[in-house]
Amino acid sequence: MELSGYRELWRTPGVMGLLASSLLARLPVLATMVPVAFLAKDLSGSFRWAGVVAAAYSIGMAIAGPLWARTADRRGARGVLLVTGVSWSVALFLVAALPDGLYRLMPVLTFLAGGLVPPVMQTLRAAWPRVVQGPALRTAYSLDATAQELLFIVGPMLGATAVSVASPRLGVLLAASMSAVFIWWYALRQPRPLPRDADGPAPLTAGQLLWHHYRLPLILSFGLWIMAFSGISLGIVAFADEHGNRLIAGIMEAVWAFGSLVGGAVAGALPGRRTSYLWRRAALVTAGMLLCVFATWSPVSLGVALLVSGVTLAPAIGALYERLGALTPDTVRTEVFGWMGSAAMGGAAIGSAVAGAVVESFGVRYVWLVATALAALSLVLLLRIPPEQSAADVSASGLRGEGA
Repeated sequence: MELSGYRELWRTPGVMGLLASSLLARLPVLATMVPVAFLAKDLSGSFRWAGVVAAAYSIGMAIAGPLWARTADRRGARGVLLVTGVSWSVALFLVAALPDGLYRLMPVLTFLAGGLVPPVMQTLRAAWPRVVQGPALRTAYSLDATAQELLFIVGPMLGATAVSVASPRLGVLLAASMSAVFIWWYALRQPRPLPRDADGPAPLTAGQLLWHHYRLPLILSFGLWIMAFSGISLGIVAFADEHGNRLIAGIMEAVWAFGSLVGGAVAGALPGRRTSYLWRRAALVTAGMLLCVFATWSPVSLGVALLVSGVTLAPAIGALYERLGALTPDTVRTEVFGWMGSAAMGGAAIGSAVAGAVVESFGVRYVWLVATALAALSLVLLLRIPPEQSAADVSASGLRGEGA
């Protein structure tokens, strides 16, 4: 293991500012749903209504995400981020200011807010190949995936703290205020897009972009992973409830995320000269989930298994980001990450629903068995994805025939 990748990132102008601003810009996105859900419950008196509101928000994000990403590819990321950042803040202010008697309008407002969520993650992952090259690019994607795990802990915790200390309305207002400042800063840190050739080929259509022998399996595999992760999160909650201590759920989620943080940090420091096959990392993800199937007999054993399983996650996700970015033309790279985000939203919804049915019908341990099967299916899809070292060869043979 070496730290050359991190050192190169540190020395590259603009990288640390881009990463830091992206982390702060993503924070309000992840801090929003907890106060919005509690606000919906307080206004209506029903968690079922909170679920409807959350679903409307997610549907808005899934529909609009690829559209904003495509616009960023066509007109530049900075303008799209500034427009959506301001608009999203206004939409959240409207949600927070909704009178109690008009709570039935919340799904409409949250659908609108979800449709205005700025494409922060998509633009960051599309920007990395324009900022860094070589082994440092692998480190950048691994660091991005690791930081995302940290944000999944800090963001919801920040939203929950605002709800506990103040109120759900103030929690939504806090997210709106943070987004107005942080997304503006991130937008100004965007690297200049590569110059477009007016006489060059037209940008790919959505069908040409997705119906590709490498990109489609990558996007589907990511959706399957998120489906598995979402199911495991519900399985952890069910496991804690089964043992009569709901605090266990929070501890196990933290242990799982900590494992991913460690795995991502180590992966980012690995030498970049070695050929890296994505399917190998996917195999480790599958093995980690299978380990959990045999560890549900006690909280300690499952906690250890989740720690080991977590170590495999961020390296695999970072490698998948890198492969998708490398196998996509720059003119549509933001859009392809937008479609990946939509696949993740769909996978999360399906994974939670399936896991709930599995727990009720078969038991908690079978949630990890289903997750293992999903990870194994993604492994099969990734077998033919070329390794990182051969990206140039793939570019020569595959990107010439984008319509195929």
